[in-house]
Amino acid sequence: MTHLAGESERWAGAEERATRRRSLAWDIAETLLMALVLFVAIRGVILNYRVDGSSMEPTLHNGEMLIVNRRAYASVPLGRWLSWVPGIAVDPNWKWYPFGQPQRGDIVVFHPPNGGNEPYVKRIIALPGEHVEIRNGFVYINGKRLIEPYLSEPTVWRGMTLDHEYIVEPGHVFVMGDNRNNSSDSRVFGAIPISSIIGKAWLTYWPPDEAKLLGTPAYALE
Repeated sequence: MTHLAGESERWAGAEERATRRRSLAWDIAETLLMALVLFVAIRGVILNYRVDGSSMEPTLHNGEMLIVNRRAYASVPLGRWLSWVPGIAVDPNWKWYPFGQPQRGDIVVFHPPNGGNEPYVKRIIALPGEHVEIRNGFVYINGKRLIEPYLSEPTVWRGMTLDHEYIVEPGHVFVMGDNRNNSSDSRVFGAIPISSIIGKAWLTYWPPDEAKLLGTPAYALE
């Protein structure tokens, strides 16, 4: 009887150890799965971007790392859906922006209009339907001078003609670099489609001693 009891205890101990190992393996697998889901979710909302060049100085410097919000301008095509509802007259191109539309002063990362591989980072200066003009080193929006506190140099027109005035098309924004004399931007390639914007820059985090939030400036039109 003693022999049988000992065998039973050993089997019970082995079974308990096996159960603990299975439980530990499951816990590890569950943790890894949750980490993967969290990683995919985060990557769907934010991305890292490395500043390449000096076109956004003095605000952003070459080599700085940014966190970019990919869902800042997420839109829902309500117009297309509502156009199917009888009795409702709505522009089928109308979109709802639950987190807000692009604003003047937002720093955005977008796909290059020339089909290149490396995204650009610039600042939104003018919105759809606005008239942009550059006179005597200053930007004018709808005939009023735009006060830009982050600039260190006057603005030049840099390549565009059209009597030095540009009307931003619907669904587009006019972007410029803060380093106006060393930036390839909408003065060269025109306004960019909002759909080409990858995301809005939130903050810089590298180098750590220069980390800062990237807010939208309070503008004045004179």
